[in-house]
Amino acid sequence: MAVQTRVVSIFFIQLVLLAVSGLNRANGAGLRTGYYDESCPDAETIALKTIRKAISKDVTLAAALLRLHFHDCFVRGCEASVLLDAAEEGDAEKDASPNFSLRGYDVIDDVKSAIEKSCPGVVSCADILALAARDAVRLTGGSFWKAETGRRDGRISLSKEADENLPSSNFNIAQLKQNFASKGLTKKDLAVLSGAHTIGVASCFNFTGRSDTDPALDPTFASELKKKCKPGGGGPFLELDQGSSTISDAHFYKAVRQNRGLLTTDAALLNDHVTRAYVNRQSTSAAAGATFGRDFGESMVKMGEIGVLTGNEGEIRKRCAFVN
Repeated sequence: MAVQTRVVSIFFIQLVLLAVSGLNRANGAGLRTGYYDESCPDAETIALKTIRKAISKDVTLAAALLRLHFHDCFVRGCEASVLLDAAEEGDAEKDASPNFSLRGYDVIDDVKSAIEKSCPGVVSCADILALAARDAVRLTGGSFWKAETGRRDGRISLSKEADENLPSSNFNIAQLKQNFASKGLTKKDLAVLSGAHTIGVASCFNFTGRSDTDPALDPTFASELKKKCKPGGGGPFLELDQGSSTISDAHFYKAVRQNRGLLTTDAALLNDHVTRAYVNRQSTSAAAGATFGRDFGESMVKMGEIGVLTGNEGEIRKRCAFVN
């Protein structure tokens, strides 16, 4: 009986350790600020310099880099699978329809190349994505946060997983909450990270007759959008945050509160008491900019911990589009 009890106890301990290990991985165990302070002390400086050069030539790349990090983390975790080209056996994440409009791959490649010259084989592509997102916000007037690093790169990228895990721009609030909760993110994180729409653009498809105009839109705003978009499709891209799409600030929430959010998911924030309260607070508070900046940094760090590979897991890719 004693032997049997001991076996059961050992089995139970193993289960607990496995559960804790899984929880630690999900919560970013192994990441820390200053991870490269000794192994590649100039990594973050090199990244910032390269990203600043790119954004100075095309400010829309800021939103593109922020979006790359988000789309990476929501599929398999923050391990740079979104950067991989397709292997012979199938399509990669970048081939999935939600990722057709992703941009900024060349900027990530430029950062990787520059860092490799200084510290070959040390800095992961996954960490470069996190640094690029942080610096994109910083370089468009937003807040600065200390980014955790220490991620390693994954070896698998499947288009079907992007289709299954990325939130659609047409999701309602229930779908958004479920999607974010599945990644360990709260309703507040949903409201905060939606603030990424303070920069960037979207296509005209919702206002060209190919899809019904969101009935939640302010009628005057909807009319303005229809005038800008061609009836048969095409037309210009539209600012996600009208009049402030190149500046990282809290202005986005004022637009949402006035029913002038461009995407269905923007309007959906008003349909839950937690997310609606955050929208109202950021659109009316005199200190909105400061509190949003702090909140955004905290939620970005939290998102950056999703499903990370650390220690001996994965690899440090030599080129971000290919496994070693």
